[in-house]
Amino acid sequence: MEVCFFSQTQKEVTLVYANLARQKVDSRIPASDYLEVNQDLLDILMAGFNNRDIAIHYSTILRDCVRHQVAARYVLYSQHMKKFFDYIQFPDFSPSSEAFKTFKELLTRHKSSAAEFFTKNYDWFFSDFHTKLLHSSNYVTKRQSIQQLLGDILLERTNSSVMLRYVSSKENLIVLMNLLRDPSQPIQVEAFHIFKLFTANKNKPRDITSILVANKSKIIRFLNAFTLEKEDRVFESDKAQVLADVMAMKL
Repeated sequence: MEVCFFSQTQKEVTLVYANLARQKVDSRIPASDYLEVNQDLLDILMAGFNNRDIAIHYSTILRDCVRHQVAARYVLYSQHMKKFFDYIQFPDFSPSSEAFKTFKELLTRHKSSAAEFFTKNYDWFFSDFHTKLLHSSNYVTKRQSIQQLLGDILLERTNSSVMLRYVSSKENLIVLMNLLRDPSQPIQVEAFHIFKLFTANKNKPRDITSILVANKSKIIRFLNAFTLEKEDRVFESDKAQVLADVMAMKL
């Protein structure tokens, strides 16, 4: 794939590939068969993120590629996967946004492959997710990471074992409790939706319960004062349940 196309030509190539990627012959999708034996194309597309002049077009084509599970699995387990955490933090909005959309596609489209990936790569993935995305100084990066990705990952049924492991970690609980104190209410709200998974867990490890009990009065004060600008009955119901759970906790 050449990178010396003019901008309009790049757009046209992107559209052509999008049509090819979806085309069926009988019951087969030739693009999927092609990608299975030409995985070097995926490496080229991933490398395109390093060139911001072509990153948007390469990212669009890559998302069309990973619609096919064989391509998604290759990228998930490739050396490129960890680099997404850096691509998402590009200072330029468009390349950063494209990287995030591709990252999310990889982690949410093919449920079984994603669940397997999280299970095998849990430690480094969530460590990087916290330090590079949830602790990012970029507001957009932080908000979309918790709003559009972490919640989707943990609430996906096929990731139930990953969710239970996540809410059994005191380090993760501390991350979410700190996000509840974020100056941005949208981030606070999204953190609350993850935090309630910790309080709802019927089999909390003792260290999780210890942290919650030690901070019980602070949590209760925070939740009592935590209101939204617009009335939201679901939010109020969830908040009441979390309050009841926290108030009932003891060692």
